[in-house]
This record gives sequence, structure tokens and C-alpha cells, in this order.
Amino acid sequence: MKSFARFFAMSALAVSSFVICPGGIVLAQPAKQQATAGKQIALTEKQIESLLAAHKDIDSFTAKVAPSSSIAQANASVVTQLNDVVKKHGFADYADYSIVQDNIGLVMAGIDPKTKSYVGPEAYFKQKIAAVQADKTMSAEDKKEALDDLQASMKSPLPPIEHKGNIALVIRHFDKLLPLLKDE
Repeated sequence: MKSFARFFAMSALAVSSFVICPGGIVLAQPAKQQATAGKQIALTEKQIESLLAAHKDIDSFTAKVAPSSSIAQANASVVTQLNDVVKKHGFADYADYSIVQDNIGLVMAGIDPKTKSYVGPEAYFKQKIAAVQADKTMSAEDKKEALDDLQASMKSPLPPIEHKGNIALVIRHFDKLLPLLKDE
């Protein structure tokens, strides 16, 4: 069991040379995206709506594209196609889409899904740990894995949210955004 909120939010913090797209496609990360990883922006209603629409198209695209044995050969073509997909929804390119996704994920990592209120990442993970510990239906192996993931998440704190208006905006769209986490 993986911590979906953490996975979603950690994309904001990952400064690496690869992008893992839905469907398991691994791409060398464009230089622009590397430079913008972790950049916090003030989100708009339009960006969230565009992300929701683009995500459906990205899922459709990645379901059709089989992972290539040669990442370098497929990279330019796949990045170009991903850019085309997100441009239809008002993003400059996939890096721009990723920045919006990362900022949403940063907020989502601190929202209590039951109350739909922002409690912050630390409180959220403490709640998740307590829920896993109390879960009688999980196998001991799954419980250990989930607890290990959650403990690791707490050891790498997320940065504070710079644009507090993002919290209310993401909460307003929480029910629409939550399925995106479950896709990851």
C-alpha cells in the first residue's frame, strides 16, 4: 500500500533526470522541467480545470504507448506528444502541466480526506499511521510496508505552502482531484 498523497506531492520535490508517466513510461526529463521542479505558484481555477481535463488525455495517451526498451529513442517523440496533449488544455508544455500538478499535490498531501480540511502534511501522516495501525483487515506484510512508507514520508518534510490561497482552491476541487491520486 502506497501513500498516494505523498507520491503525488513528492513529484514537486523530486529533482531528478527522469519523469515516470502514468503507464510506466520513463522519460529523460527536459532541462526546463528540471529547473522548475519544486517551484510554487499561485494556482487558478482555470489551471485546476485544465489539469483535470488534460489528465484524462494523458492517461489515454500513456495507455496506448508501450514502454520502450530504448528510453533515449522514445524520449523526444513521447515528450513532443505529451506537450501536444497538454497544450490542447492551455498549458505551455508538459513542464508547465507538471508545475500545476506539483502545487496541487503539495496541498493534497496536507488535506484530511474525511473532513476535507487542511491539517498539514505532518498531521495527515500521523492520521494515516493511526488508521493503518488500527486496520484489522490488512495483512501484517501490507501493514508493515504501509507503515514504513508513511514513516519515511514523515522524515522528509514537505516545504510550507507559499501561496495560502491554493489551499481553499484545492479543497474546493478535492473530490475531482482525489481520483487522480488513486490513479498514481
